[in-house]
Amino acid sequence: MAAAAGAAAAPGPGKPQAAPERGAGRPGPRRCGHPKRRLLRPDAFLGPQRTRAPFAEESQRERPAQDQDRDASSGSCGGRSLRLTSGFKLRSNGQGLRFWTAMSRRVVRQSKFRHVFGQAAKADQAYEDIRVSKVTWDSSFCAVNPKFLAIIVEAGGGGAFIVLPLAKTGRVDKNFPLVTGHTAPVLDIDWCPHNDNVIASASDDTTVMVWQIPDYTPMRNITEPIITLEGHSKRVGILSWHPTARNVLLSAGGDNVIIIWNVGTGEVLLSLDDMHPDVIHSVCWNSNGSLLATTCKDKTLRIIDPRKGQVVAERFAAHEGMRPMRAVFTRQGHIFTTGFTRMSQRELGLWDPNNFEEPVALQEMDTSNGVLLPFYDPDSSIVYLCGKGDSSIRYFEITDEPPFVHYLNTFSSKEPQRGMGFMPKRGLDVSKCEIARFYKLHERKCEPIVMTVPRKSDLFQDDLYPDTPGPEPALEADEWLAGQDAEPVLISLRDGYVPPKHRDLRVTKRNILDVRPPSGPRRSQSASDAPLSQQHTLETLLEEIKALRERVQAQEQRITALENMLCELVDGTD
Repeated sequence: MAAAAGAAAAPGPGKPQAAPERGAGRPGPRRCGHPKRRLLRPDAFLGPQRTRAPFAEESQRERPAQDQDRDASSGSCGGRSLRLTSGFKLRSNGQGLRFWTAMSRRVVRQSKFRHVFGQAAKADQAYEDIRVSKVTWDSSFCAVNPKFLAIIVEAGGGGAFIVLPLAKTGRVDKNFPLVTGHTAPVLDIDWCPHNDNVIASASDDTTVMVWQIPDYTPMRNITEPIITLEGHSKRVGILSWHPTARNVLLSAGGDNVIIIWNVGTGEVLLSLDDMHPDVIHSVCWNSNGSLLATTCKDKTLRIIDPRKGQVVAERFAAHEGMRPMRAVFTRQGHIFTTGFTRMSQRELGLWDPNNFEEPVALQEMDTSNGVLLPFYDPDSSIVYLCGKGDSSIRYFEITDEPPFVHYLNTFSSKEPQRGMGFMPKRGLDVSKCEIARFYKLHERKCEPIVMTVPRKSDLFQDDLYPDTPGPEPALEADEWLAGQDAEPVLISLRDGYVPPKHRDLRVTKRNILDVRPPSGPRRSQSASDAPLSQQHTLETLLEEIKALRERVQAQEQRITALENMLCELVDGTD
């Protein structure tokens, strides 16, 4: 009866409820609900599985409030619903797993790089009026070291790149000297890690050229390289210097061949011909230069020992998409890769070379056509992802704790990037807690972007700047080829980095006359061919010597006559 009376007294759905009379009764006690508890995603507790990166779920924040309230009390885990009970625990039917939340606060991973933020340089610190190359090739188009900035540019009648001192900011004169010498567009450039004045360039004309850049600004174009390396039959699109051995350079071309050169002599140290059946997309050395990680158009990730000439490990379809992959070694010995899924979504992965069956981590990101270029900093174990055509830089921290690849933040800007340069650690400003610096290429300019960890103290931050590889090589080319391995020679950045004095790259070509003739059948020749040839050469030399002696005698007579005339003039004046 009371319920019926209550139902009769309740107003209809369309009638407003009448306000209670004043003093008719005191209201009941006020109920204070608990604040909404923010739970970790259930799929973070269920071992290795394909997940979406945090920034890919930002669009879900704009959903209606009722959807968010529903998701706050339930989740999904492999097709099984997880509901919040009064004890604030998540249950997964079938596996019997229980996870408890810590009070009402969110669990936050401790890391000194959680607050890394990026900031573009001011307009007067950019490099203006540079015609960046428009070649369709997936390379960074930019290389930088503590002294110079090099950018591949448009040039008529061949390929060229411009080299600017870092301090020469502002507008670049249209007549500024270029580095020209290739007969086709330049596809890749790379600074030598052991000499800040030496840079290598690869071109569509199948050659690799090594250049010596002076500390002063030249008056005209640099057209003569120190050495030209010829060994590829198709265009050369990838260059990489050895991290610890002096004058060792790797090149990979469209002929599916990797060649390792000794730049000091111009000789081929190693040639890996039968490793890749299709176009090579990327090549990366490990920290001591004993192994290579390569990706190929056949969708296979390979670990290669170049001196043994064999594939140590390989993984087919590390990323199932057909678009190019990239791979870099990490400090822990793992391999970080970027690629595409079968549905053309960009994807990143972390792999253990000792167990290629399952990935350590695999995350889908977003849908875009631009290839993600990974730039890895081994000192901080942070990898920065820059996509060509994107307007953002995403960065992740790689650790030994699940989920192993931790999203940190995203730097976004308005203009898309045509390429990107990454400054070595020894070229950063440690007084401003700068842990990375990029040089973003626009259509007509280059813009520095600084990544900083905010700190209140002005003292040197030891935890941010461990000892980093310096410019001194640990091995010579012959020692590395003989089988020796050595870690990079480290330097401290406590007092800042001072570039060493200018050092010329000396190329010593071996005398081909000292090389013994190849063994095997030789062209038959008559007994009189050799004496006739030698006699003709001897006669030519004797005639040239005779002509030179006659010229010297004529010059001596000319000098004597001029001296006599000078004496007569002097005597006449006296």
